[in-house]
Amino acid sequence: MSFISVENLSFEYDDNTEDNLIKDYVIKNLQMNVKQGEFLCVLGHNGSGKSTLAKHFNAMLLPSGGKVYVDKMDTRDDSLCFDIRRTVGLVLQNPDNQLVASVVEEDIAFGPENIGIPPKEIRERVDSALKDVDMYEYRHHPPYKLSGGQKQRIAIAGIIAMEPKCIVLDEPTAMLDPRGRQEVMDTIIKLNRERGITIVLITHYMEEAVKADRVIVMNKGEILTEGTPKEVFSNVELMRSHSLDVPQATEICYLLKKAGAKISDLPLDDEACVQALMEVLK
Repeated sequence: MSFISVENLSFEYDDNTEDNLIKDYVIKNLQMNVKQGEFLCVLGHNGSGKSTLAKHFNAMLLPSGGKVYVDKMDTRDDSLCFDIRRTVGLVLQNPDNQLVASVVEEDIAFGPENIGIPPKEIRERVDSALKDVDMYEYRHHPPYKLSGGQKQRIAIAGIIAMEPKCIVLDEPTAMLDPRGRQEVMDTIIKLNRERGITIVLITHYMEEAVKADRVIVMNKGEILTEGTPKEVFSNVELMRSHSLDVPQATEICYLLKKAGAKISDLPLDDEACVQALMEVLK
């Protein structure tokens, strides 16, 4: 069942130059779907259209051509904008850009207050959201004293408190150290697996993409390839031909296989890589 449906989507940013006869599309004739409850990862170089696509999912941007439907709502219908943004929450790369209050629990209450949730229910939502991201003990802390990973989890909690069906995360771990990245990824996986929230993750980290149900690789505003992580990353030559990485475990075994090692399936993570190497050494 498609939760988000993208039909021949094209998008170009406004060009103020005179007589712009050649359209410079960031996204061109894109066709894709996001299933309800799935964990989808979108990969690609800077400028490939990933972030532009993400902003179409909650009507922050509107199509230049084609249509985007969110839970059967047309994003170009102004009367549905409020409902669409309650349905799809967007988490940005820099958490400081989304934190608005001087106390953690007040920051998380900001969204529900703005959509008219009664005070008693706001209190319940704030506590529940903080527990979902394992940050309840920090509810009285000022956000500026938190680490990058903790700030990003608070930003995610602020979205959770609005009870969206889907959360789109635009490179949420790009500014974090490895520990912070792991904290955020653990939170994302938990929300998807335990709460059934649809997740769209945009990232440059291939090891994060491995955790997804499905991966889409974008190139110049179009879909280069898509499939399960195993299907996408097993096609090492295609990824390399577009200067894209694969997980380190996959890369190691690909090179060994190319050198003559008898490796049947390319692994996606360290544990599978070790098992593959043990088979080779037998």
